[in-house]
Amino acid sequence: MVLVAPRPVFVALRADDADEVSARSEPVLLIVLLAGMAFVLSTRTAAHLLDDNDYDGLLVAVWTFLAGSLYGCVAFWGLGALLYGSVTALGSQGTYRRSRHVLAFAAVPVALSLALWPFKLGIYGSDLFHRGGADAGAGGKVFEVLGFAFAAWSLALLVVGVRAVHGWTWPRSLVGASAPFLAAAAVAVLLSGLHAGR
Repeated sequence: MVLVAPRPVFVALRADDADEVSARSEPVLLIVLLAGMAFVLSTRTAAHLLDDNDYDGLLVAVWTFLAGSLYGCVAFWGLGALLYGSVTALGSQGTYRRSRHVLAFAAVPVALSLALWPFKLGIYGSDLFHRGGADAGAGGKVFEVLGFAFAAWSLALLVVGVRAVHGWTWPRSLVGASAPFLAAAAVAVLLSGLHAGR
């Protein structure tokens, strides 16, 4: 629902009673894990995993799950804290948990970007995990642009979510949503720079 009719989904997050929170816990966990896995698969580290002779397809899958789970959980708690601090500074009376849930539901497009991987694997196979493989050309750039499109979709959902939950104007919602987005972008640039420096 959050992909086709996001506003009612985010408005429903205003309900903060124990039953509602319990009902959301498993979907939130699934989104966090899948979005984390999508993120780690998009990194340069993933693109070079099979350059190390110790890795094979099974280890790549295990690495994706473990690293993705770690990154997803860190982002959920860390970026959730940034969102909570940002909206609180703008006058929100909401809870830290609600901010984390808004962030998680806004990340559904990032999790959905995993749907690109069967196509990528079908076209490029293990080259996706080797330096300078066949995916380094124009086709790889197309998938990279699609990845950015999913990330932009998530940012748009985050702004919609902040606006729906708080009943704010668009500019105020954009300011509230900007802190976690800028932090995530900074981490992505930093990780990219660290890897390029090796």
